Amino acid sequence: GVEVGPQPQGVARADILDKMRKIVKHGLDFVQLFNEGKEFPPCTIDVFKIMEKVDYPRNKNNEITAMIHPKLQDQDWQPLNNGDPLFLTLDGKVIPYQGNCTVYPTFINEAAYYEKKQAFVKTEKIKLTAKHLRSSVS
Repeated sequence: GVEVGPQPQGVARADILDKMRKIVKHGLDFVQLFNEGKEFPPCTIDVFKIMEKVDYPRNKNNEITAMIHPKLQDQDWQPLNNGDPLFLTLDGKVIPYQGNCTVYPTFINEAAYYEKKQAFVKTEKIKLTAKHLRSSVS
């Protein structure tokens, strides 16, 4: 499967559809080249590994008491460091990120995840290395 976004629920966006078409085309091009016997050199790529899901601050009645801080909104995959603004309470108080390492939040303030009690997902950036790749079929 391919998921490309962000895109609000029930909204069709031409730019997101174009991105999805491009990634599917690249995938099909890779399969074709692989099937033709092309050898791909070793490579390293940055990926994001899920660490944990983070909920909104809530009161004793389980009601959300703060929203995503404006500086974090629309910053998916960008570094979030200790002390950076994370949430903003309804009375204007900033709740900073308190962590011992830089994280890369994603799915920030996605409407589909409110009911799942998820404000965003913390990920860590890691490097994956792939050996050379070549089809064994001649």
